[in-house]
Amino acid sequence: VQLQASGGGLVQAGGSLRLSCVASGRAFSTYGMGWFRQSPGKEREFVAGISSSGGDTNYADSVKGRFTISRENAKKTVYLQMNSLKNEDTADYYCAARLASRRQYDYWGQGTLVTVSS
Repeated sequence: VQLQASGGGLVQAGGSLRLSCVASGRAFSTYGMGWFRQSPGKEREFVAGISSSGGDTNYADSVKGRFTISRENAKKTVYLQMNSLKNEDTADYYCAARLASRRQYDYWGQGTLVTVSS
């Protein structure tokens, strides 16, 4: 599966952005999906994940209550709605896919940069 992320940009603190990630291939509905982020000098970190059906989601503590992950299998797309953005949310955001039977993410898209200004 190939993944294409978009939606990053410059936003003021307290603002919102929605990231999208479109997948190629026929088996999107069999993949769990996730969003990760990496800022300069830091390791990549998990942000949010969603099961293949969309019925289960999980979040990093740092974004709980502010970010929402969702998916539309018919459109082969996963979203990350980001509200109440903070300076520390500034990072490159990556979407990733894993087979439903695996915990490891094996497929990665390119990053989309989110910059939060004061």
